[in-house]
Amino acid sequence: MSDKNQSEDNQTSNKTEKTNENPKNIKNRKKRRKNEDRVVHKIVWGVVLALIIVGVIFGVAAYNYVKSSIEPLSPNSEDSVAVTIPNGSSNKMIGEILEEEDVINSGTVFNYYMKFNNQDGFQAGEYVFSPSMSLDEIASSLKEGESAINQARIAIPEGYDIEEIAADVGEQTEFSEDEFLDLMKDEDFFDELHESYPDLLDDAAEADDVRYRLEGYLFPATYDYQPDMSLEELVEQMVGTTDSVLEDHYDEIADSDLNVHETLTVASLVEQEGESEEDRKQIAQVFFNRTEADMPLQSDISILYALGEHKELVTYEDLEVDSPYNLYQNVGYGPGPFDNPSEDAIDAVLNPTDNDYYYFVADTSTGNVYYAETYEEHNELIEEYMDD
Repeated sequence: MSDKNQSEDNQTSNKTEKTNENPKNIKNRKKRRKNEDRVVHKIVWGVVLALIIVGVIFGVAAYNYVKSSIEPLSPNSEDSVAVTIPNGSSNKMIGEILEEEDVINSGTVFNYYMKFNNQDGFQAGEYVFSPSMSLDEIASSLKEGESAINQARIAIPEGYDIEEIAADVGEQTEFSEDEFLDLMKDEDFFDELHESYPDLLDDAAEADDVRYRLEGYLFPATYDYQPDMSLEELVEQMVGTTDSVLEDHYDEIADSDLNVHETLTVASLVEQEGESEEDRKQIAQVFFNRTEADMPLQSDISILYALGEHKELVTYEDLEVDSPYNLYQNVGYGPGPFDNPSEDAIDAVLNPTDNDYYYFVADTSTGNVYYAETYEEHNELIEEYMDD
């Protein structure tokens, strides 16, 4: 018999066996399949239910954890915890510090809670917190600088020169006025700052005949001072702030005819010569017009700085003071800044109002500034507004 015929006989035999299979066996087999399917369904639903239960438990636990982390760690605590927040700390870093000091339950929750609520602008310093404080209370303290211990806040007014700043620092900190001025003359300290802030201080490093190399670079603002802070750290705050402010202006300065040092120098004059934004922009252009015409700027601010005095009236004798800062006798902007200008004054120098004026006179009683194109017009304005 051939293999093909034998195969056909085997298939016929198998079909016959299936056809002749006991009906009871077929029924049992179907029943077993149903039972297996039922068991599989139970297992699947059991797994799904278990996952749901685990998810619910995890969700509830996470909710309770977040809720408890937002609330005070210990509502009835009367403990006080001294906490130091370093300069430049992010929300994440602050959260980690507060968690390590057992002020809050979770630094991670603190970080995301502050992000969710758009809370930022926290101030560095030394604080006294309590585990009874909520995250909102802690955030409020950090923003306002409240609850700080043994901390001074030093306000540097716009237009203050280094000697005026030194006097304020001497009154408000443990450092003396002389110590501050000595540091301003320390070339090694300047070199360290120059290395940290090259974009800001490159031009100052090359300046000649300056009285203080950092004049103009101590930004007028309010600074936090802690007892463990060195004088160098305090000054670096001021220089670092100037660099931060100028980050938005470095491109403008690069596109202008001025370098950073010259920009701050003109701004230091504009700061005190004009009060309003428009006057400052007009005055800046007057200075540029005079410089282009090779005329001395003739700013009284330069005479007072050259004299090292602060007085209301400048005399003809004062105009003869022998100093590179005397802009009645010297053409140009002088060796460097005459004070520490605000960002508004810097912006005025970089965005002056175009005009054809070469003179201006300010009525100190009203704050109004009057401009003239010619010397004759200028004298008429002086007679009209300044005779008294």
